[in-house]
Amino acid sequence: MSSALDEDTQQTIAAGRETAGAMLRAAQKDLQKVFIVFLVGFLGTFYALRLYVWEFFRGVTKAQMDASIAGNVSIIAQTPFDVILLQAKIGLVVGVLFALPPFIYVSRDALKARGAWPKSPVAPWKLALIALTMVVLFAAGVAYGYFVFFPFTFAFLAQNALSAGFTPSYSIVKWAQFIFLLTLSFGLASQLPLAMTALSYAEIVPYELFRDKWRHAVVGIFAFGALFTPPDPFTQIMWAVPVITLYAFSLYLARVVVTAKRGSEKMDVKATATHHWNLLAGVGVVGGLLVYAFYEYGGVGLVNDGLAAVGSDYVFLDPGSGLVLGAFVVAGGVVGLAFGLAYLVYRDIERLERTEVGVGDPSKLDLSALDVAGVRAAPPEVFADRDEDEIMSLASAAIDDGDKAKAQALIDRFDEAEADREAEAAAAEDEPGELEDRTTRAGGAFFSELTGGETDEDDIGGYYTDIAFIVDSVTSRAFWVVGWFMLVLASTFGWLYTGGIRDVYEDFLGRLPAAVTPEEVLNVVALHPMEALIFEVKFSTILAVLATLPLVAYFAWPALRERNIIRKRRRTVFLWTGALVGGLLGGFALGYSYVAPTVITFLVEDAIAANMIISYRITNFFWLIFFTTAGIGLLADIPILMVLLNTAGISYRMMRKRWREVTVFILAISAVFTPASITTMFMVTLPLMAAYGVGLGILFVLTVGGRRDLSPARGAAE
Repeated sequence: MSSALDEDTQQTIAAGRETAGAMLRAAQKDLQKVFIVFLVGFLGTFYALRLYVWEFFRGVTKAQMDASIAGNVSIIAQTPFDVILLQAKIGLVVGVLFALPPFIYVSRDALKARGAWPKSPVAPWKLALIALTMVVLFAAGVAYGYFVFFPFTFAFLAQNALSAGFTPSYSIVKWAQFIFLLTLSFGLASQLPLAMTALSYAEIVPYELFRDKWRHAVVGIFAFGALFTPPDPFTQIMWAVPVITLYAFSLYLARVVVTAKRGSEKMDVKATATHHWNLLAGVGVVGGLLVYAFYEYGGVGLVNDGLAAVGSDYVFLDPGSGLVLGAFVVAGGVVGLAFGLAYLVYRDIERLERTEVGVGDPSKLDLSALDVAGVRAAPPEVFADRDEDEIMSLASAAIDDGDKAKAQALIDRFDEAEADREAEAAAAEDEPGELEDRTTRAGGAFFSELTGGETDEDDIGGYYTDIAFIVDSVTSRAFWVVGWFMLVLASTFGWLYTGGIRDVYEDFLGRLPAAVTPEEVLNVVALHPMEALIFEVKFSTILAVLATLPLVAYFAWPALRERNIIRKRRRTVFLWTGALVGGLLGGFALGYSYVAPTVITFLVEDAIAANMIISYRITNFFWLIFFTTAGIGLLADIPILMVLLNTAGISYRMMRKRWREVTVFILAISAVFTPASITTMFMVTLPLMAAYGVGLGILFVLTVGGRRDLSPARGAAE
């Protein structure tokens, strides 16, 4: 294995191993203390989960559910060891996190000896302030998750499952994983102010990058939310809006610290506060008075009425005593004071930036204030980022002022800058970038070695050329392909989400024989809070892929014909689509009417005979229906597709020769689009390969053993 690693990697691994050994030797005498800390964290977490946390999580889960929904939601254990093992795993993680700081501290001598301990002195109070800020931000993010996001999200998910006819019986393992994952995501997202400020202050990531790429940040926030939250717009907004607000606030903080660092001699926060003490005092008093008026003049009642109107169980409580009210008033004054100081600092930053415009940055130079000599003497950077409309506007203004020489100078300098830009662009096109150059050379070397320097149409080099040419022709129409795919995906998901999955479920139950009553198979449960939505997304994706394949074939057909892979004209796509859709619908009708009810009946009768309580998981139940309905249609389509391919020029002998590649491809597709199980993957692959064998048998008969294909093979004479 070591031979597969380069020398630098081996040295890094060896250094890490030596450092870990040195840390253990240095901390050997204190390992008992570290273990005690670990034990405290482990046992404390174990019993806290048992006594308090699970009940708190249940309360959060049902906080926004009405009685009818909450009564149908249950948290279950699938095995006798689920609860105790889950508590032990969480306790182990927390125990390690508890023990890590003291372990690093007692092994600091070994880290110092190896140069791994920070050498720059940092005041302890600064470290404590940073740690306190991290804890406060994390707690704020978690509090938002538990008191706002989770109650509404669980209420929505439970309502969605019940409206589809399913029982939300969440597995305690999956339920806890869902909560802890989103808790961690909210806690980490709340660290944005600290992270962005630190990165900008240290100039690891410039503040200007955060400012200029805010659109990318917004897209990234929504994309992250789409991965870890339910795919409905409401929960997406509940996730994204607070994080985007945090991003904007973080930009402000980063701007403050960066400007303070770059112009520390010109901006003094203390002097600003002292100079405007009267304004700050007034804002603080107003903040305190607003809090006092809120509690004393009916604000609590108005807010509670508003919360009740939207169906929320949350209420604002009266302070209860003058002392508590006084504390609230003081807190309001402090908040008002903080906002006032922030405004004054922001105003100083604006003034400082306006003062510094043009200093050290030629592109900021004001051309309208220059005379003709100044325009001709201005550095080239002044014109580098200017566009033609701006220069012509300045030239027109100069002509209106009677200064034709300045107008001509502006146009001449812009023409020079434009010529320089065109020369640089031409040079950039002639010299590929480092990544492009490396990729081209690596790909060329790989295929040159693989094919011995010759590219034959039947070796891998020839296939690579064909594939690259076809992919390029399809990607030129990517807008239509992606647009159609997203339209079908959104339409299918919207139909399932708005009750389509329940209609399918009830219609299927109506097709079961009388020997199997609907009540015996009605208990379809959701073990994961998002299980129903995830199935709807996967099913919609499969239908979108199937609907997009004819469009991809239509766009790829000219390239396929040009590379002599197929011989028919592009209108053949419509014939193919009709034949394949006919086979799919015919197989689906057969499976939905006979195969699927027969299979479900057999399974239910067998379970009832064994006196078992039947509860099917959503994914397993509907994937079984899918495989025994649409799966029959897909099996019927495989021989049809093979016959169509043979009429297009793919020979019988090639299909028979390439059966291994087909098997690997089907295994890969099964691994992606079926439940995460090796058994399921093979259960899908084996019938498909059996259908492939049937197709080979049909082609053997039609082509007389491959001697007379339905169309001339690739490379054959016209």
